[in-house]
Amino acid sequence: MTGTQASATFRLAYVPGVTPAKWVRTWTERLPEVPLELVAVEAADAERALKDGEADAALLRLPVDRTTLSAIPLYTETTVAVIPKDHDVTAVEEAAQADLGDYVVLHPLDDTLPWDTAPPGRPAIERPATTADAIELVAAGIGVLLTPQSLARLHHRKDLTYRPLTDGPQSSVALAWLEDRTTDLVEEFIGIVRGRTVNSSRGRAPTPPAAQQKQKRAETGGARSKPASSRTGAGTSRRQGSKPAKPRRRK
Repeated sequence: MTGTQASATFRLAYVPGVTPAKWVRTWTERLPEVPLELVAVEAADAERALKDGEADAALLRLPVDRTTLSAIPLYTETTVAVIPKDHDVTAVEEAAQADLGDYVVLHPLDDTLPWDTAPPGRPAIERPATTADAIELVAAGIGVLLTPQSLARLHHRKDLTYRPLTDGPQSSVALAWLEDRTTDLVEEFIGIVRGRTVNSSRGRAPTPPAAQQKQKRAETGGARSKPASSRTGAGTSRRQGSKPAKPRRRK
């Protein structure tokens, strides 16, 4: 670690389509005394939010500037083709880029897919400004949109559906933070997304054995188990609760 957290609140930025809920729940359970503030940012603004100090860490889409940011890849999303429910492509379970060659494929300015070449199909006359705008154009029958599956779900409409794209580029989501601002709380969140337990050597300090015993006694009302000799009397093997043997009568 290269520093300590100056703020009493941990600020986590996240881009559209990313759902941080499971990690936020774990944070709340482990550090209830430290509030976690979620900061929604557009994909293009995630790095700037970190560099400008608006967030301590961010769940964003790769690639990122590795000269100033550290990043841990978390998962890679399926790319889908968003289409009207009556579109020809709905006849297949999965689509390939070749299946889209005859259609207008919309390419929004905020596209997060890492295209090495131009998207397949015929380009639109003008690129939509946002993915949300492209969704509206798909609903109007203007074209098809290729996007990460989480964004297709985020902009779900009853008149649209989607099909997985088998051979297109994919978007990867990562946790990123400024290398020179790796605070204690950033380390805590890194441990959470990596699945470390609360007593991990890289996580919070483990509870000392004496403190664990004290906590256990407190949870059970302070009662302690008595040794067998104190329950039955010293020097006797008679079980607790058994009746003494009756003396035999002499004949």
